[in-house]
Parts: sequence; structure tokens; C-alpha cells
Amino acid sequence: MRIAVTGCNGFVGTRVVLLALRRGHTVVGIDYSDPSPASLPANSNFHFLRVDLRVYEDALTSIQGCDAIVHLAAYRNPGDYGVTTHNSNVVMSWNILRGAAELGIKRVVQASSVNVLTLVYSKHHHFDYFPLDERHPCLPDEPYGLSKVICEMQADTIVRRYPDIRIASLRLHWSIPEKSVAQSMDAEKSKNDLWGYVQEDSSAEAFLLAIGDSAKYEGHEAFFITAPEIAFDADSKQLREEFWPNVPITAGKDVSGSKGFFDCSKARELLGWVHKDPFVDAVES
Repeated sequence: MRIAVTGCNGFVGTRVVLLALRRGHTVVGIDYSDPSPASLPANSNFHFLRVDLRVYEDALTSIQGCDAIVHLAAYRNPGDYGVTTHNSNVVMSWNILRGAAELGIKRVVQASSVNVLTLVYSKHHHFDYFPLDERHPCLPDEPYGLSKVICEMQADTIVRRYPDIRIASLRLHWSIPEKSVAQSMDAEKSKNDLWGYVQEDSSAEAFLLAIGDSAKYEGHEAFFITAPEIAFDADSKQLREEFWPNVPITAGKDVSGSKGFFDCSKARELLGWVHKDPFVDAVES
């Protein structure tokens, strides 16, 4: 496939580009600044475009001729908690989704975030149950999480009008090279992230699976993409009892031992995604 990857210079974008190239795809990398040769070495199947995706006409031109889109371009935190993150993320997402509809590109995946829930950036935290799944209410009180909620709503809107398009919104956790990076954090400080993470190449694989032939969803679907275990050498049950004692466990579910606070069974069932840490590319092995 010829895949447009927006935000190709970012931490996740770089991993998606490299994995897609390794698997034989042609990649059109799109970003606001030029890529680093150290991060994205020269490859005849990689073509870079410098584009401000907040301008619809430029966004539309950049994705022409592509078979699928991986939309990662975004501000990745609330910044000053003002308008820049929210407004930019919402406009870029709409421009890519609407552009895909106009051009007849039927496979799109966009980066959402676990922060559609009230996690690390929120002032007030609200969890109805553990483990968290896609049915949990999204009630962010900050501009980054809100922007991702709206991006998901925009995907719902697009597929209602253009039902042939398939869009996945991947709610990523902290994407890092290995679990040891997260283990350096203080357990109390990490409670608002629920001690979670996702291995960076495993998260990249989720994006490719979402636009692949084997995906078993239609319309728009959101998916949590996190490791099935917490990043800390601690018992999940004890962490919950210490920091979130009033949040119940869903009947039939288990959050103890090393088990994480997110339920990613939907991604496994509909995308075929299984977290890998360390990551081994099944296509190459």
C-alpha cells in the first residue's frame, strides 16, 4: 500500500514509518518540519512532504494518491492549557478525515489517547470501574483530552455521511522503547496514568493492523492500545487499594499481580493486536 503518515517525525510516527517500510509499503511522510536523517534514513520507498495540515487545501494535496492514512500529527499534551493544542488537533483531524472522504481513501487510522479519560492531565479524576474499556465515559477537563474526544466524534460524523470509509481511533498510552523507562517513575506520581505504557513498535503495529486487510470492523471504532501489565514491579491489587480504593472491579475481571488497569480485548478481537515487549516483527521472524 501507499500509506500517508502524518506526524512522521514524532516518536510514534517514526516507528510507524520504519515498520511500514520494513513490511514493504510505500510511505508518504507528512510533517511541519523536515525529518532527521538519523531517525528516518534515506529509503527509495519514503517520500517526505512538508505541510501545515491546519490548511485544508494543503492537507488534501498531501494525501492524494494514497491508499490509506495513519494520522498522528498533533500537539501531544495540553501545553499552556489554552487554545493551541485543542484547536490545532481538532482542525488537523477534521482536515485529514474530510480529505480522505473527498478523495475516496477508505482506510484511515488516527491517534487518539488514553487521556480521553481523566488521566494525568486532568484536575479531577473519574473512574467508574477497572479495568477501563471503550464503554467508559469520556469526561476530560483539559484541552488535550477534549481534542481527542472531538477527533473521535469527527470520525463518527464522517462515517455517517461516508459509510464506505473505515476509521480507527487508537487510544495510545505512553509509547516508550521498553518498560524500564516507565519503571524510573515514582509509583505515586504515576497513579494518574494508572502505571501504564505501551512498547513503541508494538503501538506502531496497531496502526498498521487498523488499516490492514485482516481488521474486523466497519465504520468508526475506538481502541485502547496499552500493555496488558503495569510498568511497575508491584501488585496491581495493592496499588488500587492504596490509590483508588473506591473504584470497583468489573465482575469477572481481575486487576491483580502484574495485570494492567486497561482492557484491550477489543483491539485483540477486531484488529488482531497483541502487545509485544520486546517487539518481534512476525513478518520478519
